[in-house]
Amino acid sequence: MVRANLAALALLISLTSGHVYAGGPDPMWGQLNEEQRHVLAPLASEWDTLRPWQREKMLDITRDYPKMNAKQQERVQRRLSDWSRMTPYERENARKRYQQFKAMSPEQKSELRKKWHEYQNLPEDQRQTLRHEHPEIYGVDNPDN
Repeated sequence: MVRANLAALALLISLTSGHVYAGGPDPMWGQLNEEQRHVLAPLASEWDTLRPWQREKMLDITRDYPKMNAKQQERVQRRLSDWSRMTPYERENARKRYQQFKAMSPEQKSELRKKWHEYQNLPEDQRQTLRHEHPEIYGVDNPDN
């Protein structure tokens, strides 16, 4: 009886929070619906090894994906593909850089974006030189993404 009540409570919570997955709040790849698997395809090979909080974040993306325009959807797909190719070390560094960026003032963010666009407009050989000389600066992802 207690198990049945807990299961019903878990289902009610998932329904009211907008999280309805065939396998509960922490589904395996095979338990995702077709749309979720389509959006998260770049993560297919590692999905079952992701931590529950990581899966939850990815499932949040699938919930918002249909509301995105084509450009936003393309950006999500590119980022998921990039993320799937990163090592755990690179992912941790990306998380740290993102947190640092979020903590910046609007003026600092604007200045960083300006510098990033200047960097993007340089010829490839100059960008390569800068990346080699200053990987801590020029090895970062685009702050606009």
